Amino acid sequence: MRPVLLLSLMLAACSPAPEQSNEVAPDRPAASGPAEPPRTGMLDRSRAGSAAPETAFEDPEGAPATLADFRGKPVLLNLWATWCAPCIAEMPTLDRLAAQEKGRLHVLTISQDLDGREKVEAFFVRQGYRDLETWLDPQMALMTGLKADTLPTTILYDANGREVWRIVGMEDWESGRAAALIQEGSTPMSLRRSPKAGGKRNPVAPAKSGAPAGEKRGALHPLGSQPSLG
Repeated sequence: MRPVLLLSLMLAACSPAPEQSNEVAPDRPAASGPAEPPRTGMLDRSRAGSAAPETAFEDPEGAPATLADFRGKPVLLNLWATWCAPCIAEMPTLDRLAAQEKGRLHVLTISQDLDGREKVEAFFVRQGYRDLETWLDPQMALMTGLKADTLPTTILYDANGREVWRIVGMEDWESGRAAALIQEGSTPMSLRRSPKAGGKRNPVAPAKSGAPAGEKRGALHPLGSQPSLG
């Protein structure tokens, strides 16, 4: 992997520390928002078809919940934390996506903060999110269950609780590419593309229509305009 691409990916994601800081990453405006975040996440289809884990987390009232509670509609699961700057950068676009797709797609932003609900709820109040809710996973159990080691990580599940894809790193959830990817959650599994296994890593070419092309099962792909991996 070329140094420029590696650096951009490091800047676009956070690796959870064993002991989280009490600091909160600098707030960014929520409603009006900054300029669109760059598409620097990595698209991974290697776990497509896998069932959602049964790991429990907390709903906005503090009651236990699992991903099985949301069967019947596609789910966009976003793992994030208040100390993760790339997570915060993409949250406004997730908030607007939740409003746009209400009734068709569950958008679950599940905090991986260890400090509890008070810190996360205070952050939401400051940001003024209108359609996101304070789901919590204070033990970071979902990261273990999902074999995720980077924040943000966002996973799309279809209505039957089967993984469609995951994006590791920050994404602009209002982009045309994101819209095409999310549409895959409503496509029956039998009609989805089945990329062949193997192959070297290749950049995903900008999608002109439909789902992004040039993907291979088992490979990670940079979204957006990135240097060739060569």
